[in-house]
Amino acid sequence: MLESDAVDAVYISLPNLLHAEWSIKAMQNGKHVLCEKPFALTVEEVDRMRAVSEETGMVIAEAFMYRHHPQTKMAGELIRSGALGEVTAVRGVFNFKMGSRDNVRLVPEWGGGALWDVGCYPMSMAQFLLGGAPQWVFGDQWLGEEGVDELFTGQMHYEGGRMAQFSCGFRTPEHAFVEVLGTNGRLIINEPFKPQLSGNDFLFENEDGQVEELAAPQMDLYLGEVEDLQAAILDGADPYLSLEETRDHVRTIVALYESARRNSPVRLA
Repeated sequence: MLESDAVDAVYISLPNLLHAEWSIKAMQNGKHVLCEKPFALTVEEVDRMRAVSEETGMVIAEAFMYRHHPQTKMAGELIRSGALGEVTAVRGVFNFKMGSRDNVRLVPEWGGGALWDVGCYPMSMAQFLLGGAPQWVFGDQWLGEEGVDELFTGQMHYEGGRMAQFSCGFRTPEHAFVEVLGTNGRLIINEPFKPQLSGNDFLFENEDGQVEELAAPQMDLYLGEVEDLQAAILDGADPYLSLEETRDHVRTIVALYESARRNSPVRLA
């Protein structure tokens, strides 16, 4: 946990199990909170955190740094402008190869697992680009010796036949990718979650196969979320990443895990 006296705020990045508890304590002690993803492990925790924020007047926001980067915002604007036509599918990947087994990400009782740790990125990107939570989901997982998912794949179904698919894991070399398919073309993002890195393709391909390289402004990866929280605290602005979006992130992940356990689709409430 990092604390700033200048704006009376804390940044919470702990074992996932403690995010809700420590965020609530911080707000009750007069601190605004930037809480690392995953924001919480249950929808009930999200609702409690929001209630405490309203009770105390403290701002709380989920720290999904890539969502504040100009590249991600530009992707959203392209889709909403109709440049891709009707979006039919979003595909995403986020993998990395874990070294030591002595890692908090592998502790089940602390909220470990690939979906909570890295799968939440392509899942949240799909929700951003498709405008919200899916109607129903199907998940599949491979559990390692510690009992957490080291590989997870998910499919999310939306109204109108739109779909999102993603995979994540701890067992292959680091790789991240997002592709958005539309009736008039596709968007390719080869570094979607760490877009401050230079030299990575951000491309639009139209229906005739013509490819245009897009230039998104560069910005420090974590600057956007900090400036956004500052504006919410000092200026009263609404956080760019709303708590309703955050709630959708958590309830979708919970549904995906339930689907993987049951080996059947799960409809979101």
